[in-house]
Amino acid sequence: MSQVALAPQGNKRPFVLRKGIASAADLDSKPVTVTSSTVTLNPQTHAGRLVILNRAAGIAVTLPAATGTGDTYRLHVLAAFTGASTIKVASASDEMQGNAVLFADSGATVVGFSAVDNDDTIDMFGTSNSTGGLLGAYYELQDIASGFWRVAIVSDAGGTEATPFSATVS
Repeated sequence: MSQVALAPQGNKRPFVLRKGIASAADLDSKPVTVTSSTVTLNPQTHAGRLVILNRAAGIAVTLPAATGTGDTYRLHVLAAFTGASTIKVASASDEMQGNAVLFADSGATVVGFSAVDNDDTIDMFGTSNSTGGLLGAYYELQDIASGFWRVAIVSDAGGTEATPFSATVS
């Protein structure tokens, strides 16, 4: 049986107690800022919260294994990437399904790309931001089933726009 409880103070959101257990992520809705070159996302710290990517030189993000938890990870680029930046699944048994909408740098146009079978990596830099990763880029990833991540990307892009999706995890 679930119970709804109000968090005691400040910037805390109401949360649902499942089997009487609450995690720290249930209590805190403040964004989590990442400034290191690598981060492995985990449900306790990152699920359901906005993760701010704030390292222009690049960040390698690793997702937890997809098991069908429904956990959602939302990432926002605060410092446009000037170096290699990726989001990868935890192992080759996981893959991504979804789409990327990129704003083209010539004219008022939009280009779209879809993940194909076995794609497991998002390149947030490409060649000079051709796959996104510019200031304000938004990435949402949801653990929808064992082995599957739902992905939605909205970003500006530079140069000749290209798909951010590939299969690189072995």
